[in-house]
Amino acid sequence: MNIKIKRLHQDAKLPSYGHPGDVGLDLHSVEDAYDLRPMERKVFNVGFALEFDTGYAAIVKDKGGPPFREGLHTMGGVFDAGFRGEYNVLLINLGDKPVKIEKGQKIAQLIIYPVAIADLEEVSELSDSSRGEGKLGSTGLF
Repeated sequence: MNIKIKRLHQDAKLPSYGHPGDVGLDLHSVEDAYDLRPMERKVFNVGFALEFDTGYAAIVKDKGGPPFREGLHTMGGVFDAGFRGEYNVLLINLGDKPVKIEKGQKIAQLIIYPVAIADLEEVSELSDSSRGEGKLGSTGLF
């Protein structure tokens, strides 16, 4: 798959795979150093824009270590094929200490997924299923 990338900040580190076969492209902050306080949310720009085919989505996900070590998590982050603006990462610090985010630091990963583009059909009834309207916990607590 070919993805076009446009650098929007001269000092941006473009996304890259850490190892052959990895699925997550590392994303690096272009923001000046910032102390993200406990329970604080902040958008960090990453300095590039992408172009890829319809039928795919770029989805921001956590890196493996920061949620475990610092309590740092991403919040959402779905980029559609038609989006041409600067990519960013919304981070939240769920830990109990401030987390310093440095310029150039890896803050998240971007995964390119194939997606179905649905045609919605409004109906008055849905077919029965074994789950029905069962919500959270419908199969038991554990």
